[in-house]
Amino acid sequence: MGYILTIETSTTNCSVGLIRNGICEAFIEENNGYTHAENLSVFIDDLLQLHHVNKIDLKAVAIAKGPGSYTGLRIGVSTAKGICFALNLPLISVNALDQMFLHQRLDEFKTENNLFIPMLDARRMEVYMKVLNHDGKSVSDIEAKIIDENSFDGLDVENIILFGPGAEKFQELFHANSKIKIVSDILPSSQLMGSLVQQKFASKQFEDVAYFEPFYLKEFVATTPKKQI
Repeated sequence: MGYILTIETSTTNCSVGLIRNGICEAFIEENNGYTHAENLSVFIDDLLQLHHVNKIDLKAVAIAKGPGSYTGLRIGVSTAKGICFALNLPLISVNALDQMFLHQRLDEFKTENNLFIPMLDARRMEVYMKVLNHDGKSVSDIEAKIIDENSFDGLDVENIILFGPGAEKFQELFHANSKIKIVSDILPSSQLMGSLVQQKFASKQFEDVAYFEPFYLKEFVATTPKKQI
């Protein structure tokens, strides 16, 4: 039985994994800033060598398509597409927000009266986010949203669970709101992609390798460096 190589580069976490039958059997990751250009290819080679997996044993490559870091997504997608072209493998994409819902730290909150909001940091008080129910089904589309203390007043549920790297910066904003729970230390990761990837592989939901692009959500805006060299 072959493996699916998973790649996650939408945040500061550079992560690669090996999925078999929907289970992550091995992974390598490092959350140390945006070092994907230096680390991603090395991590892939190391992962395959350490676990004695030959590239011909791969049956697909899966990539976290975004939203997230423009540079990180470009590096991850170009690497995944390069492997697919070289080995004639299908390409699978999953959403970076959806995979975080599968983190085991959220299991205790998964009751019918709760809503879940994965968040990725955009900038300042803005995040990429969507709303999920306790089964992980989408309640709202993905959006880039500026958050304030009234952002979730219209949600009539028992608890609202915020999580992901974009959620942690709102600890002080919602510290007095007992309805809003913030679960820290949850990042998009290749080890969380297993079941989502397996479902898409089984149903042959493959991307067009030639034309596939990351899901940026917002247009890239270049900024001027503060220091001139």
